[in-house]
Amino acid sequence: MKYYLVAGESSGDLHGSNLIKALRERDKGADFEIVGGDLMAAASGKKPLLHTSEMSFMGFVEVVANLGTVLSNLKKVKADILQKKPDALVLIDFPGFNLKLAEFAKKHDIKVFYYISPKVWAWNTGRVKKIKKIVDHLFCILPFEVEFYEQWGMKVDYVGNPLLDAIASYPYRADFLMENHLRADRPIIALLPGSRKMEISRLLPEMMKLVGLFPMHQFVIAGAPNFDTAYYKRYMDEMEVPIVFGQTYDLLKHAEAAVVASGTATLETALLHVPQVVVYKANPISIAIARKVIKVAFISLVNLILDDEVVKELIQKEANHDTIADELDLLLNNKERRSYVLAEYDRLDELMGKPGASDRVAELVVGYLKGD
Repeated sequence: MKYYLVAGESSGDLHGSNLIKALRERDKGADFEIVGGDLMAAASGKKPLLHTSEMSFMGFVEVVANLGTVLSNLKKVKADILQKKPDALVLIDFPGFNLKLAEFAKKHDIKVFYYISPKVWAWNTGRVKKIKKIVDHLFCILPFEVEFYEQWGMKVDYVGNPLLDAIASYPYRADFLMENHLRADRPIIALLPGSRKMEISRLLPEMMKLVGLFPMHQFVIAGAPNFDTAYYKRYMDEMEVPIVFGQTYDLLKHAEAAVVASGTATLETALLHVPQVVVYKANPISIAIARKVIKVAFISLVNLILDDEVVKELIQKEANHDTIADELDLLLNNKERRSYVLAEYDRLDELMGKPGASDRVAELVVGYLKGD
């Protein structure tokens, strides 16, 4: 079978790479075409038609500002899909882009599988009607999504969360501290400023202001794979803070606390049981629009799944070094606050279930294609 996988950002690249490996196990003749990042390229042995670094724009204003690039990317992928004629189009998250591909593929009688379902429960719930028409099989990774889609008369498959796979299979480095010249006698505060230019440029300068406020700790930045050290240095005000690339799970494993840009990383941090402060900044117009249309109470996946503000969320002006430092101080020094967060992480573990999402999706995709 020929599989065409599309992921538009770093987290999708990770999950796409694990899915490719699982598909190979079940389909020895599997051939892949990809739109994704370095991990999917390594797993498939193919060069991406487009790399995730060329595709990821976050926020209403940012997307409009880069609309020409987005439309050009869509045109390229559509043409490539028609040329390659895959047996299955597997779309991974990235709904603004991927739902347009789903509609296109459906018109050309290509089977559409959607892995990591669009977060239509957050805003514009009416999009479910369109998804029912253009997606053949939808795979959900959050526990509450199944009931949501059922309310709209849509049957979906709950496969568990692929982050559990990634965390369980990650080859942790025994010498992480030594390899990265980090001090073993100083606890770590991990800084995760996101994987997009907009996030890093807005959040990292504020994170740097925390360094002098916690002199007994060492700060370490988790670098995104699509950027280099020089890019981060632009926003570090000449401060010497270590940056580690491709070792975020190692970093979190050694961290006492973390400051995390809202997104998939908040859930990863929670699953690794690191108390965290969630921060987010975007174009003010984008935020104003989002506040009008988004219908959920929280921005972090941790709080959405637990249905409570377990981890502190600081958005826009609230995401400043003073307010971040106040919450960090509680997480580090207030036993009651720290114990509460860690106990809620235990509850999160129970809700999330066991690893195996990639294997379940691969089994379902191959089974559906064979008509099982």
